[in-house]
Amino acid sequence: MAKMTSAYANKVLRKLNEDKEFWRSKEQEGHTYVAALDEEPVIPDYDYAQVAKNIEEIDEQIVKIKHALNVTNCTNEVTVGGRQMTVDTILVKMAQLNRRKAVLDEMRKQQPKTRMNSGLYSTRKTAPEYRYINYDLELIKKEYERIDSEVSEMQIALDKYNQTVEFEVEL
Repeated sequence: MAKMTSAYANKVLRKLNEDKEFWRSKEQEGHTYVAALDEEPVIPDYDYAQVAKNIEEIDEQIVKIKHALNVTNCTNEVTVGGRQMTVDTILVKMAQLNRRKAVLDEMRKQQPKTRMNSGLYSTRKTAPEYRYINYDLELIKKEYERIDSEVSEMQIALDKYNQTVEFEVEL
């Protein structure tokens, strides 16, 4: 058993994925070779059993760490905005809020009235067309700021949690 924080677990996972990619690369480069009929072949140093064993061991460690991370995210609560939320709930809620924030960001950048550039006017329409917003621009700006603040508060709480709360991983 090893104790680690979420931040450390993610660093370990990155390292394990790099190691796994190294062995995959070795396998890709070594599992075949090309040789001319009239020369002595240069056979790469490749041992399928060893490479497969290394990849399997790395995968087992990744599964154990990710499982422990998922369990801790589902069971540990963090206080955000005066209410308790599990880490996995915060992650889902942040994703939802970020999507909503992107929509509001687009809306808050609109001008109340914009001339449409339709190119050539048709024979029936000689007057230019305008696009108008159909919402209270100030309300949208306030809502954007509220959601941005809520996401920031969640991120700060998660950062603190990820750096300080330890959980056990069976390695």
